Amino acid sequence: MESEAGVQRGAGASPIYMSCSCAFCAGERLQIGENSPRLLIGRTAGVSERLTNQSTGSKTAGANHSAGRRDLSEKRWGKNSYRFNEEMKYDSTEQSRHPHIIKSSHRSEAPFLLSVGRGYLNIQTFLQIFSGFPVQSCSTMAALGTRGTVKEAPGFNPEQDSENLRKAMKGAGTDEAAIISILPQRTIAQRQQIKEAYKRAIGKELADELKSELTGNFEKVVIGLLMQAPSYDAYELRNAIKGAGTDEACLIEILASRSNSEIKALTAAYSKEYGRNLEDDVCGDTSGMFKRVLVSLLTAGRDESSTVDEALATQDAKEIYEAGEARWGTDEVKFLTILCVRNRNHLLRVFQEYQQISGRDIEDSIKREMSGCLEDIFLAIVRCIKSKPGFFAERLYKSMKGLGTTDSILIRVMVSRSEIDMEDIKNEFLKMYGKTLYSFIKGDTSGDYRKILLELCGPEK
Repeated sequence: MESEAGVQRGAGASPIYMSCSCAFCAGERLQIGENSPRLLIGRTAGVSERLTNQSTGSKTAGANHSAGRRDLSEKRWGKNSYRFNEEMKYDSTEQSRHPHIIKSSHRSEAPFLLSVGRGYLNIQTFLQIFSGFPVQSCSTMAALGTRGTVKEAPGFNPEQDSENLRKAMKGAGTDEAAIISILPQRTIAQRQQIKEAYKRAIGKELADELKSELTGNFEKVVIGLLMQAPSYDAYELRNAIKGAGTDEACLIEILASRSNSEIKALTAAYSKEYGRNLEDDVCGDTSGMFKRVLVSLLTAGRDESSTVDEALATQDAKEIYEAGEARWGTDEVKFLTILCVRNRNHLLRVFQEYQQISGRDIEDSIKREMSGCLEDIFLAIVRCIKSKPGFFAERLYKSMKGLGTTDSILIRVMVSRSEIDMEDIKNEFLKMYGKTLYSFIKGDTSGDYRKILLELCGPEK
């Protein structure tokens, strides 16, 4: 979020125009009120503590995030401070929004925000303007993870990138090398700023222009890179459901691997983009216990604490054993209740206890007791609990091994994980298969499609 106009500190300043890079604004331009001696600092519903802590930093007064008000004085903020009252707000039923810009609500994936007049302002940008503290840029804050191969580009200039992309598409033919030199080298947040700059300068949507110039798998990668993470997940799920047949593997991959906040964000994005309810669409395209597991995951109700109840872990392991290996037939509901609800640390303990009770790994028992999509989704859940990078490494390996390539899986994983944990996925891939992911992609793809995937993969070590 960067100012587009000269700004004076303090009350009475000129209107401030900001570009918000949160998941649902995606670069929308906001006007912040002229005089706002009272600022409301609040988190939108579903924002994680990680994002909140990251965006407020150690100098902010809201470190404990408790409800209440306090006056922030010059003593705390320095002589250039702007006095204001802070009111921490958190209401899971409230739908915070930019009333004059955005009709849809902000939910998860939004950074910590300041309500200033009729708009919202990222707290770090506020501190930059009104107190003079050096802060990180919005695009740094919006980075999805710390173990991705895609990092924030230094010296980033969205206007220059926009112009270079325009030149790459101007005239006869397309300069794919120019596109590859820009988009996979920028974070998602930076790409949103490029999209905004392009639309402002050209009067057209960058994605539409690229679609008219590109084809095939290269086009699919490029268009995927231009989307915000929740929108890309929603796009993939919509394609998996619509039309004849269902891509159950896509449903499993996304819903088994995403956190509660990510599922809430993609559900909201699905509703916003397609005007449909994701749960209704999933229920209309699936059936039986497989449908019930998907619906459970869509509720985003997994315990995400790190608490391990030893007694309950032993009981859970025993109940899973009695629901499967120890009886004729299988009580799938018991598997659902435990695997879709308990937190990761607890489930890892359950898996250890299960091994001792049954003499088998939980994955082996699932393979023995179940089949088809139900087997696949329970295995995906277990593997994501054990090691999410390992889960995606296996997905990538299976998409390329043997004759032919399952490009839809390869593209989805490379695009969606490049900014989150691709470094860890590469390490797991090498450990599991004795070859680098880079070498696999290089040997299984070709042309510009290969080049852009290798940029997302990052160099061999």
